[in-house]
Order: sequence, then C-alpha cells, then structure tokens
Amino acid sequence: MVKQVRQVSQARPAQTERAGRTERAGRTKRLSAVGRAVAAWLRGASGRTIALAAGTLAVVAALAVTGVLVFSHDDRPPIPDTRARAYADVDACLLTGEQGITAGTTAAAVWQGMQDASLKTHARVSYAPVTGEQSTGNARPFLNGLLQRSCDVVLAVGEPEVTAAAQTAPQYRKVGFVLVGDGAGTAGANVTAVPTGDGLRADIADAVEHAMDERH
Repeated sequence: MVKQVRQVSQARPAQTERAGRTERAGRTKRLSAVGRAVAAWLRGASGRTIALAAGTLAVVAALAVTGVLVFSHDDRPPIPDTRARAYADVDACLLTGEQGITAGTTAAAVWQGMQDASLKTHARVSYAPVTGEQSTGNARPFLNGLLQRSCDVVLAVGEPEVTAAAQTAPQYRKVGFVLVGDGAGTAGANVTAVPTGDGLRADIADAVEHAMDERH
C-alpha cells in the first residue's frame, strides 16, 4: 500500500505539467490563428478600407479620452480667480499713535473706513504708527515720511498726529488731509475734520472718497 501511494503522488506533478504544456500550446495556436486572420484581412483589404478602419479607431479613442476628461472633472469646484485686484495710482495714508490699528481703537475704525473707500475707488491704503515719544514734534517726521511717499490723502488720528497734520496741511495744498477726533476742528481748503462716534467708519469712507474725487 505504501509504495502505491508514493507512485500516485509522484505521478500528479507530471500530469499537471503535461496539462500546462497542452494549455499553452492551445493558446499559442489560437494567437497564431488570429494573427493569420488579421494578416489575410490586411492583404485582401484595400488602402481605403484600412484608412477608414484606422480613422474609426482614432475617433473612438478621441471620444473615450474626451469622456474621461469631462466626467472626471465634472464634480470638481471651479478654480478661484487668483488675479490680484487692480489698484489706481492713488494712495491714502493713515498716521496713528503707537498702538497702530489695534482692534477696538479709533484708528481701527478709521482703517476699516479707508478699506471701504479703497473697494470703491481702487486707491491703495496704508498706515504708519508713530513710535517713541507721543508728541507733535515726534509725530512730524513720520508725517513727512508719508508726504515724501506721495500720499494723495493723509489721515491722522490721535492728538499729536492731528496737531502735526493740521500745522503741515497749508504747506501741501495738493494733498487732502482728514483729521479725526473731537478736537480736530481745524478746517481748510484741503482739510476735512471728522469727529469720532457712531458711524465713524462710514464717515471716514465718505471723506476719503470725497478727497479722492477732488484731486482726480
């Protein structure tokens, strides 16, 4: 009994190998038959027939690629417009105290109003805080820096800054000055006083737009 089992176990790999060779031979014959059929068709077909067949395959391939591109991108969100906003060659500059445009300060509301005006007029807006001693004398060099940058409209918030701007305004009549504060009562041909309080943001936006219109 033992010898018979061993003989059977040794015979199975040989049978499997023969079956594999038979299957591979069958596939080879089928591929050869297909190749001969294609070659025979090509020999018997005219040049026009071959060209039409090639054209048909090209059209089918193009349609398949187009379908893949269309449907694969159909659910994607639109690409956002990354173009930078175009600004006019006009500048509105804000002179503030050392706190700058910190949230909750008067300067922050003024800055928001300037940004609102920028959306309508496309003017560039910027601000410069006075650092160091908070005095009119120390604020004046910072103000001169804004004027040297060719700011078309200069806004000032804070007592030293407003005083420095009010004293300098008569020397720069082509520049519009917007003085912010309850004590900014000084007015002139190129000076606009805007008191603080409710509606400051909207008042600043209107003042900046008006100053821009007068100079352009």
